[in-house]
Amino acid sequence: MKTPRVVIITGMSGSGKSTALRALEDIGFYCVDNMPVVLLPKFLSIQSESSKKVPIVAMVMDLREKSFLETYTKVFARLRERGYKIEILFLDASDDALLHRFSETRRVHPMSVKGSVMDGINLEREKLTPLKNMAEKVIDTTSCNVHQLKDIVQRYFISSPASHRLVIHVTSFGYRYGVPADADIVLDVRFLPNPHFVEELKHFDGHHPHVREYVLGSDESRIFVQKLYELMAFLIPLYEKEGKSRLNIALGCTGGRHRSVVLANHLGAYLSDKKYVVTINHRDITKS
Repeated sequence: MKTPRVVIITGMSGSGKSTALRALEDIGFYCVDNMPVVLLPKFLSIQSESSKKVPIVAMVMDLREKSFLETYTKVFARLRERGYKIEILFLDASDDALLHRFSETRRVHPMSVKGSVMDGINLEREKLTPLKNMAEKVIDTTSCNVHQLKDIVQRYFISSPASHRLVIHVTSFGYRYGVPADADIVLDVRFLPNPHFVEELKHFDGHHPHVREYVLGSDESRIFVQKLYELMAFLIPLYEKEGKSRLNIALGCTGGRHRSVVLANHLGAYLSDKKYVVTINHRDITKS
């Protein structure tokens, strides 16, 4: 029986575990936040019996669960004996960085209900030291922003030689709401036929098949799509050669509801067929 790959994300409160979980979700992991460790064997057993098995699983487990410290060692050992590959990803950060993050968010540290945040950090660090020593990978997030941490996590776990290491994020947007600040490549598709001026199409968005057919049906659209594919075939290998791990491609139309959505979906599907890890986001689709 082939068992799933199981990544346990844990570490210090405020170190970026939720960001790491979202990063793995973006590259195809089935993700669960704050699952009680005692339920992990049952969860994996159900997955093994399912007709639609999940090959890669990631979950955050930490001190929010009261019994975590007392049970994780036995549970992990038992699962490894049964053939499961349990990998521990431990996130850490300096005391100053953690203090600053809790100050910014004004959240209560889970270990400092009756004391200061610093008391909670010290106690948590002490209790998690054995788990940190067990970890296959430790990431210090002290100097990482959200995007940098996602890059680090994805770069570590995208290790299959048959797949590309570059993660591509395709975003549709409306120019009236501004260009996405994190875009590496911006493509203006406002020259394409606009369904907004077609009465029977204007109330649908770019996911609708009739809107898609309308946008992609002209000679100009077909030529543009072919040129777009050629541009991606030229540029993306060069970005990979330079070691870039994340590429943000933004396609914009006037309102971000029709043309840019169609093209973002079309480009995303093309890149997925080329075995890239692709996410698609329609930033402004509900605004117009």
